[in-house]
Amino acid sequence: MNHTITHARRPLWMGMVFGALLSGTASVGAAEAAPTANAAPVVQAAPLVAAQAHRQFFEQLRSLCGQAFEGRVVQDQPKSGSGFEGRLLMHVRRCSEREIQIPFHVGDNHSRTWIISQTGSGLSLKHDHRKADGRSDASTMYGGHTRDAGWPQLQSFPADPYSQELFLRQGMAASVGNTWQLLINTELKSFSYRLLRESREFRVDFDLGKPVTAPTAPWGYSA
Repeated sequence: MNHTITHARRPLWMGMVFGALLSGTASVGAAEAAPTANAAPVVQAAPLVAAQAHRQFFEQLRSLCGQAFEGRVVQDQPKSGSGFEGRLLMHVRRCSEREIQIPFHVGDNHSRTWIISQTGSGLSLKHDHRKADGRSDASTMYGGHTRDAGWPQLQSFPADPYSQELFLRQGMAASVGNTWQLLINTELKSFSYRLLRESREFRVDFDLGKPVTAPTAPWGYSA
């Protein structure tokens, strides 16, 4: 017995509706993809990108902007000798989305300013050293750049190539291995500046719980 297989035919009206839906969807997609004839092109600066831990650390530090804090040397091995006598103050003086300037005052010496920058590939720490007349010191703008994400409370800055060359030119070969660390602890209300290298550790802790009167402008900077 021959069996004839018949295919159910789709009603004409269903085909028309289905076709219209497909056509409408394609039209909407084309309209979204095509730029509006009168739309102005977008012109904007490249975005400033950062790892989450870098951004969190930077923003915590920036939240202190305008405030000054007193500190004390808690680690100095081997002993530095002269150079850190007098009142120690850090002043989170100027802040932007990309840069934070923190003068570090030692008694009547206003030569030091730490500059922390977001670079797009991490964080940079530089030491801007000035003479009393505002001119740059021979040893200035040394520092380092992060090599990993670090933590929101701690960032490390191994010496960068410029700093290593500077140290060698100045006969300070041991400093080529410098790593600087900045630590911020909002729970303990403390900020620390730390220098590490083989057989050397220096650290200053600042009390964030007791802001003090802001000091004078550092050498080389406007009031």
